[in-house]
Amino acid sequence: MAGSKTITPTRMVLNQLKGRLKTAARGHKLLKDKRDELMRQFMDVIRLNKELRTRVEAGLTEAFGALTVASAVMSPKMLEQALMYPRQSVELGVQFKNIMSVRVPEYSFSTKTADPGEIYPYGFAQTSGELDVAMQAISSVFEDMLELARVEKTMQLLAEEIEKTRRRVNALEYVMIPEMEENIRYISMKLAENENSTKVRLMKVKDMVLQQSHDFKYPS
Repeated sequence: MAGSKTITPTRMVLNQLKGRLKTAARGHKLLKDKRDELMRQFMDVIRLNKELRTRVEAGLTEAFGALTVASAVMSPKMLEQALMYPRQSVELGVQFKNIMSVRVPEYSFSTKTADPGEIYPYGFAQTSGELDVAMQAISSVFEDMLELARVEKTMQLLAEEIEKTRRRVNALEYVMIPEMEENIRYISMKLAENENSTKVRLMKVKDMVLQQSHDFKYPS
């Protein structure tokens, strides 16, 4: 009732509060629906993240294993020279899409040429087959790594939006709506008291007027 004492108990204020309460209830429902849909989207992204992470870890394990073997059979200088000047280049693009008012990134990439042999920046005469395996594995896992980066950024953005939406839902549900309902009850009670007081005063005035004019008095 503490918040109710700071408001003026008039019918205009009562109507305004009722309108605000109706709007707040509608907003509360919309925010809850948004929160639930964000949670559904978030769970889908979590499942995709788990699948991608498994693939990326397997691909990197294969690549690093082959690279370790290659570094064991090739001299460090020869390995460094083989990888010093890459022939293939990659262009990375980014766009955004909207998920429940959340702008999440969409990454894309394209290579300078479509020739799969361009991933090998060296001749095959002085290098080992394990280095070829490592380069092929890294090339194959690159797209999954890019998709994993997109998914993890999406997870972060969705989690932040879910938390903001949850706080708004709680503020409406546990603070604003109960406070408006309490104020409406307080004003309604005060208006009823004022109406009853006015009726009593009018009856007394009527009694006085009748008594003075006609010397009439209501029986007790």
